[in-house]
Amino acid sequence: MNRKLILESIFFFLLASLFEIGGGYLVWLWLREGLGLFLGVVGGFVLFLYGIVPTLQKPHFGRVYATYGGIFIVVAMLWGWVFDGIAPDRFDMFGGAIALIGVALIMYWPRGETSR
Repeated sequence: MNRKLILESIFFFLLASLFEIGGGYLVWLWLREGLGLFLGVVGGFVLFLYGIVPTLQKPHFGRVYATYGGIFIVVAMLWGWVFDGIAPDRFDMFGGAIALIGVALIMYWPRGETSR
């Protein structure tokens, strides 16, 4: 995978994570915090957009979603830090680093042409 494709892939993963976590957060605010149905509707639409973004990735479904899971772990912890004020502890950071190592192996490790 060349550098341009890797950067494009990372962009799509980050965009998907912002849509999923952001949409889920809006639904959370609606249902858990009672902040209004409008937030729930907007959150549902943002979650719909999340469902579209991974289809823009080049590799197959399993590899894309497995990789996304690792990225989601890290972005979810950062979201909690920014929006809820709860900083990740050293175990969160260590676990996130392990997840990102897994992401790098799953998505970006060079393979033969037949593995897409």
